[in-house]
Amino acid sequence: MRTSKNDSKMPNSSSLDSWLIYPKPNPDAQIRLFCFPYAGGSANIFRHWSNHLPNTIEVCAIELPGRGMRIKLPPFTQLEPLITELASVLKPKLDKPFAFFGHSMGGLVSFELALLLRKKYGINPNHLFVSAHRAPQLVAPKPPIHGLPEAEFIAELRRLNGTPQALLENDELMQLFIPLLRADFAVLETYVYTQQAPLNIPITAFGGLQDQEVSRDQIQAWQEQTSASFALHMFPGDHFFLHSFYSSILEIISQQIIV
Repeated sequence: MRTSKNDSKMPNSSSLDSWLIYPKPNPDAQIRLFCFPYAGGSANIFRHWSNHLPNTIEVCAIELPGRGMRIKLPPFTQLEPLITELASVLKPKLDKPFAFFGHSMGGLVSFELALLLRKKYGINPNHLFVSAHRAPQLVAPKPPIHGLPEAEFIAELRRLNGTPQALLENDELMQLFIPLLRADFAVLETYVYTQQAPLNIPITAFGGLQDQEVSRDQIQAWQEQTSASFALHMFPGDHFFLHSFYSSILEIISQQIIV
């Protein structure tokens, strides 16, 4: 999970292609799987996913501003302008069945984007896969960290265990990376849930059994956000179990969204 000094204005819009990375382009696929990274993460997280999915599914990894090839763009610091921009730029790619997967911050982004697409365009993903994030209606159990002094902020990053040790020990790289992490945490920590009708699509939630940030009950509470089916899958590991068990997660995804 990961912020930069910024206000609530949207970064300059860029082309659709800059927002999406296709590890294995497959325009003939029957369904698109849009993948949203955790805080501080990039589309690179999903670079191998296409190798573990049937060719009926095209992986479309979201590249948010401030990372990857978009590193020079200012990152968002609030969720609402982010999903507003995402809804606009992704609309041309929603011309066939699609599903969302998001881990941690990506789970919240994908959920609120699904709500906005329903409201603005009357369209829904076939399935929502949320991972390592508490249900949105639950109040954050811990105080925000995005505004902490640098030493305390880095200490929190170490505790979360999602930032590579080599990066944490490289002061020069950390000075480049900390603004992005602060911005992403601000997206999460300034979010205010607004109650809406549940989504009428299946939701599958994933959690880590040793995750100190999100409990099983907090993951289970996603069931309240759908009037369709709900499934919960727990894996060994901490908040970033995604990296160790992505092949198992993809097996579940492929079973759920084959059309």
